[in-house]
Amino acid sequence: MLPFLRMEKKKEKLENFKTAISSTIKSISKNENIVVNFGSFEQKTDKVVVNLPELDGKDNKINYLKVRAIADSEALKIRHSNSKLFRLNEPKGNISKKLYEIAEKIRYEKIGTKEFLGIKSNISSYYKERLENLDLKKDENKILNSFENYLRVNILGFKNEKKIDKELNKSIKKFEPKIKNKLQVLKENVYSQIQFNSVISDLISEMNIDENLENHEDNKNPENNQNPESKNQDGEKDNATKKKEDKEMSIETGVPDLDDFSTENDKETDSVKAEENTNSSNHQRGKSNNFGDRKYKPYTEEFDEVIKAEKLESELELVRLRQNLDQQLMQLKNFISKLANKLQRKLLAKQNRSWDFDLEEGLLDTSKLTRIIMDPFNSLSFKKEKDIEFKDTLVTILIDNSGSMRGKPISVAAICADILSRTLERCLVKVEVLGFTTKHWKGGSCREKWMKNNKPKFPGRLNDLRHIIYKSADTPWRQSKTNMGLMLKEGLLKENIDGEALKWAYNKMAKRKEERKILMVISDGAPVDDSTLSSNSSDYLENNLKSVVKWIEQNSTIELLAIGIGHDVKRYYSRAVKIADVQDLGDVMINQLTDLFVEEGKNKKTMH
Repeated sequence: MLPFLRMEKKKEKLENFKTAISSTIKSISKNENIVVNFGSFEQKTDKVVVNLPELDGKDNKINYLKVRAIADSEALKIRHSNSKLFRLNEPKGNISKKLYEIAEKIRYEKIGTKEFLGIKSNISSYYKERLENLDLKKDENKILNSFENYLRVNILGFKNEKKIDKELNKSIKKFEPKIKNKLQVLKENVYSQIQFNSVISDLISEMNIDENLENHEDNKNPENNQNPESKNQDGEKDNATKKKEDKEMSIETGVPDLDDFSTENDKETDSVKAEENTNSSNHQRGKSNNFGDRKYKPYTEEFDEVIKAEKLESELELVRLRQNLDQQLMQLKNFISKLANKLQRKLLAKQNRSWDFDLEEGLLDTSKLTRIIMDPFNSLSFKKEKDIEFKDTLVTILIDNSGSMRGKPISVAAICADILSRTLERCLVKVEVLGFTTKHWKGGSCREKWMKNNKPKFPGRLNDLRHIIYKSADTPWRQSKTNMGLMLKEGLLKENIDGEALKWAYNKMAKRKEERKILMVISDGAPVDDSTLSSNSSDYLENNLKSVVKWIEQNSTIELLAIGIGHDVKRYYSRAVKIADVQDLGDVMINQLTDLFVEEGKNKKTMH
């Protein structure tokens, strides 16, 4: 055969391969609106763009294998990865973000390799080729490749030669226990991107990769600390090199936000983001407002967390706990339902609309238009809705999640919060359910830091706060009902620092636009944290709680009421009630809310 004919045939073969790859991507991704580019060629388009390496025109098996594997992976990304959800849990730090991206890639590749054997073969073969040419000289490359390999072996089920495993496992050995603990949860949530991303993001953040690597690099190159200019120059050079390496190692896609999630879910995500931003600004505001207690202070706030309930447990575990809660709910269902219906009737009665008619201005009364038709000289009739006393309302239920609430008290509190959320939602009243505890018993990272700093006297609050959002005000009950079961989780309930929890709840409510705001606190006694009280005065937490309550009651329009389970909390709250039997909690909660809504204006009476 003549040389030019052979070249034409190779060219034709190459084009056929490219066409087949493009068709495969569209088929796997289930998206026809895709443009596939080979090499550095770029074009402006509104379509989804997938950039693949250029084929060299030779019968290079590795080159074709690489393109097949990357094409399969990119198609799976378009089909199974939502960019909005991906960004929602993205951790901070350059290397942490890369690890997070690697984990998400493993997740959607796992889905694809289970569905298509051909994809598994392509990705597995290409990965083996890559392993033989890895650059493991740089610490960053070691970590990234070791992390990827660990997940590929343990999630994708790929096998390596012992020699390669041994080399890569050196870099991951330090973090392996943390990853191993989360492996099962990750495997169970492969099809739930938001849960998988949330778990892996928390895991990566706990690893402190960026901080550890920086310290390691500084120790290896002490001269970096002596000459800032040379350090900056080196840094620029490293960044340029990294960008080049990143471009070679990964294929970028111009994938827009996917529309495979409903508008309702997007709204929920947006509301969560908005709430987190609000929390951040409120946190700053809380620092400048000491709520009447200048003596109180946290030793450090760097280890505190405000966290959504769904981020503390896997979806499967939350479902199991919810089922447990539902079983307990059945025993009290008839009793609490009657009370809930009573509250609902009272609220709906307050919300009935009434109108003034035959006015000279207002809304046009269309029912009187026939008069104009019959006699054009008749004047138009207008109507206006009467002012009603029932205001746009927010109810926040703040539940003590301390260890002393374990058992029946926390179960009934969770059940009542659940019932109230449903009932009030039907009456167009916004409800949020919050919980407060600590991350550790007897101090945690906060106490460790204090001890490292030679234990200064009167350090202030010495534990890591954990404030939990079970249901945000803008999230419908049905979307957050699973979260309520988390209160039954063994090991969640620890210490209670009530004063700061009240500040947090107040700051969240203060940012809301509702005209009327009611904060209901459910607790079983005084604030207790052994670590804090052993290093400060014995009434340190109590005094803070009294100051915060007094400030809210005297300086805000938020109506604060408290229910003490087995303990009288009237010494802290001017509007409070004590229940001797936890069985009475539902009755008291609903009756007190009913009284509040039925009363005209703000209730100034003390509850009995």
